Amino acid sequence: MPNKVSRHQRIAAVLAVLLACASAASAAPNLAIALNSADGTISLIDSETYKVIGKTPVCKEPHHLMPTPDDKSLIVACSASNQLVFFDPLTGKEQRRIRDISDPYQIGFSPDNKFFVSNSLRLDRVDIYDALTVKLKARLHAPRTPSHMAFDAASEYVFITLQDSNEVMAINLKTLKKEWVMAVGPTPAGIVMSPDNRYLLVAIMGEGYVEVIDWRTQKTVKKVATDTAAHNLHPRGDGRHYFVSNRSVSGSISLLDTQTMTVIDKYEVPGGPDDMEVRADGKELWATARFARRVQVIDLTTGKLKASIPVGSSPHGVFFLNHAPRK
Repeated sequence: MPNKVSRHQRIAAVLAVLLACASAASAAPNLAIALNSADGTISLIDSETYKVIGKTPVCKEPHHLMPTPDDKSLIVACSASNQLVFFDPLTGKEQRRIRDISDPYQIGFSPDNKFFVSNSLRLDRVDIYDALTVKLKARLHAPRTPSHMAFDAASEYVFITLQDSNEVMAINLKTLKKEWVMAVGPTPAGIVMSPDNRYLLVAIMGEGYVEVIDWRTQKTVKKVATDTAAHNLHPRGDGRHYFVSNRSVSGSISLLDTQTMTVIDKYEVPGGPDDMEVRADGKELWATARFARRVQVIDLTTGKLKASIPVGSSPHGVFFLNHAPRK
């Protein structure tokens, strides 16, 4: 005779199936997460249908988000509440909070994952933490208004844009001291290292260009015109090209060739495009539109706006796991 299955075993089996289904439903591999700075929330978006499927409170005045180096967590920097909030990028659920991180505005990990750096925009300082223990290692005065950051490939330096003094500052990560400061154009914002590690590329909001700097000699070698209010830069994923968001109301995004240091394409993106993300297949560019309460999706094959997704107030960052390489 076949073995009889007890009632408890049947119930356990049904529960196991239900739990598995619930887990699969809650983990959305197509999830995109947009940060809404003025609302203090994140919007959860189905990246296949371009529909908002949820909104989650985060904290007071969050600015910028970034993944951990392994992409297993998405960190939101909460400047007014002095904390970091970690979310699961698969589900959008909160994982943990780290408190007593003073005024984190822009954050970043050094390429060797030894340092975690936090720019305190309002307090005019840069805090450097041990990335593993999150213990403060150094606090440096950085007048005025430290904004974005970039690292060299060897993790020897972090470079900070100082928006209100129109400068770039270099901090030596071996000595944890300021090494040099140089003047740049008005209102520098986004900053990245070129793929060959030769140049810093700085978005100059005040005049609408990217300033190309030989960081070893602290000399500007070129100014590449983009469009009004050049604000941020994001890699195309091919080791050569960067998108430059031009954060005006009419708005556009330029495509910069880092080998020729020329703009080779431009996309009309209304509403103040700011932070960006690129699909892994290279077919879509997503950008938060700060002035329009939207995430704009650009079809990179046609160069046209494909979708405009309503989110919260002052969206300031977007992320999905299915992204192009950071190069």
